[in-house]
Amino acid sequence: MFDPALNPLMLSIAVIAMFVLVWGGVRTLRTDRQKGVLMLMCALVILGNLLIWTV
Repeated sequence: MFDPALNPLMLSIAVIAMFVLVWGGVRTLRTDRQKGVLMLMCALVILGNLLIWTV
């Protein structure tokens, strides 16, 4: 489906996206609680995908 040589690149992008979502979610919690919680939940989903991909 995709080139296996791209696995490290995709994992790196997913980790960066997860950290950005956590950072943005924590900052957004102060002003808009619902959007902040959704961003944190999205980060948890990406973390779960990362754990599945690396095992």
